[in-house]
Amino acid sequence: MLYLAALLVHCVPLAMGQYDICKSWVTTDDGPSWEFYACQPKAMRMKDYVTVRVDPAGITCGDPPERFCTHENPYLCSDECDASNPDLAHPPKLMFDSEDEGLATYWQSVTWRRYPEPLLANITLSWNKSIELTDDIVITFEYGRPTIMMLEKSLDNGRTWHPYQYYADDCMEAFSMPARRVRDLSATSANRVLCTEEYSRWAGSKKEKTVRFEVRDRFAIFAGPDLKNMDNLYTRLESAKGLKDFFTVTDLRMRLLRPALGGTYVQRENLYKYFYAVSNIEVTGRCKCNLHANLCTFKEGSLQCECEHNTTGQDCGKCKKNFRSRSWRAGSYLPLPNGSPNACAAAGSAFGNCECYGHSNRCSYIDFLNVVTCVSCKHNTRGQHCQHCRLGFYRNSSAELDDENVCIECNCNQIGSMHDRCNETGYCECREGATGPKCDDCLPNYYWRQGCFPNVCDDELLLCQNGGTCYQNQRCICPAGFKGVLCQQSRCEADKQDCDRAPGAGGSLATVALGVLALQLRAWADL
Repeated sequence: MLYLAALLVHCVPLAMGQYDICKSWVTTDDGPSWEFYACQPKAMRMKDYVTVRVDPAGITCGDPPERFCTHENPYLCSDECDASNPDLAHPPKLMFDSEDEGLATYWQSVTWRRYPEPLLANITLSWNKSIELTDDIVITFEYGRPTIMMLEKSLDNGRTWHPYQYYADDCMEAFSMPARRVRDLSATSANRVLCTEEYSRWAGSKKEKTVRFEVRDRFAIFAGPDLKNMDNLYTRLESAKGLKDFFTVTDLRMRLLRPALGGTYVQRENLYKYFYAVSNIEVTGRCKCNLHANLCTFKEGSLQCECEHNTTGQDCGKCKKNFRSRSWRAGSYLPLPNGSPNACAAAGSAFGNCECYGHSNRCSYIDFLNVVTCVSCKHNTRGQHCQHCRLGFYRNSSAELDDENVCIECNCNQIGSMHDRCNETGYCECREGATGPKCDDCLPNYYWRQGCFPNVCDDELLLCQNGGTCYQNQRCICPAGFKGVLCQQSRCEADKQDCDRAPGAGGSLATVALGVLALQLRAWADL
């Protein structure tokens, strides 16, 4: 029997909304453990994370500059599009900018100057991530909505495309389909692709600017007109085949097939009033995390689920390395109200819900700190969740946190380093004169002798003087008559008797040779 939860990880009560919490720490007759729930991120404006592409090449106006006119003033063609002038340019990014009050900014195509060739344009939105639509897609057109267009979707990052909805002023003529309204669909046809005439006929009003893909109307088939019966919608999303995938996309593509005609036939004498202009595209949705995450963050240019339930991957689509005792499964909205997390479990672990990245099978709840911590972390890890490396080890950047080889030993040279610890890249802290990742080499002008010591002499800067020879950078071997660290001092200056015994004062060649040999033997003995 479960008792009152001792700790809610995200400090968010369930009453704040369905499926917004992934786990809580509870106490049972068998001891404390994690209790997992199906969870999903909050809905957000997806246009803030989109990349846009417009094709074919050259379809955006302004290169070369071009004049255009509007249906309201079809013969007053004084407006101009010029890509080289920021005040007159209409690039694709203006479909997603924040507009100042009263000033619409928009992307614009070239005019239909090549009639009767069709004026075709594609606008592709890509997220490089699966997202789930939670509200209507709203496209705002300036200077008239297209008379024919279609919306397509992709589930595999643009490799394949599928029709999502058709739009035309005459569906039968344009697509050989009868016109239908979303609100007239039934529970068994809620994911049907249809053609609508509601957004394509010329209204002659500047207020008629938007084209919609009606997500809310399809939700309302199950949740009611005010979307109050969400339990029924979540139940249907789990039970109706293909319904959940219907609202899932990685990419959207608008295919603009014929511009607004102003309620008439194409007037060939004035083709400058036919073009496309889009001022805004609103897409509201959430990251698809397979009900294994309630947070989604924008990292390194793409959206990433912050996976729970021992799952990993961009969409939490697989189990972590050491939690594959059974096949991965997506979470489920059922049973209501908390769903089924279908969490990945560690093989052979009775404490399968432990969040220790596979480096510990035991957790402990510390009451006075109000935290849960892993016990006896293995594989040279440490920390509350065994997520850090022990002192003397550093993180293996090529391994995931649940890898047994996630922590690598520093292996600092005991003599050349200050201690056995290294930084996060594996570099040890070296003593004076030592260098290298492990402090097992010497800097220039230092030599190794159970540690790094400054050169006494070398072949560049610290030269032995007066004919002295440098021995392994450690000392100068001086000729007779000279002494000092660099053989820089004459013995005559310090001792008159030495001067009298020097070779220049009558000593034989044999005496000189014996003196040099004696100096070398003494140097070797000191070594």
